[in-house]
Amino acid sequence: MNPNIKKEDFISLIEKHQGIIHKVSKMYCNRDECQKDLFQDILVQLWQSYSSFNWKSKFSTWMYRVALNTAIAQYKRDRKNNEDTTQTIPINIVDDDSYNEKENQRNLVHKAIAKLNKAEKAIIILYMDDYSYEEIADIAGITVSNVGVKINRIKHKLQSILKELEYGV
Repeated sequence: MNPNIKKEDFISLIEKHQGIIHKVSKMYCNRDECQKDLFQDILVQLWQSYSSFNWKSKFSTWMYRVALNTAIAQYKRDRKNNEDTTQTIPINIVDDDSYNEKENQRNLVHKAIAKLNKAEKAIIILYMDDYSYEEIADIAGITVSNVGVKINRIKHKLQSILKELEYGV
């Protein structure tokens, strides 16, 4: 196979699915420079792993798995160096009351998700992005039945966190 075609295919796939890398970078890093570094680390890891991608799953599923594994590995390295990589959720104030209420609810959900551990955060992000249980299992490296159990537990945990954030309970 011509290496240039492989490189062109890779670049095309990355351009098509780069939103995944941006999402993971933003979820695991709160500073712009950290996000850019993580983005680059994920790209490097994707490129290094691309030749071993077997096309048995969707490229986006494989890409999510590599991105999340890279982000979690970086988080562990940064934690050892006492760097804060958790995301801070900005709150935008808008005059439109209905929009403002929806935006506040959305911000509250993002704050609650930010309080989850890294594995829970990864699973719930995939679930919210409408990945199937099978795809989540493949990305997370767990069984399909375990995905359902974990999602239910995460939902209950998020409900508790939301009550705490909203009502101070």
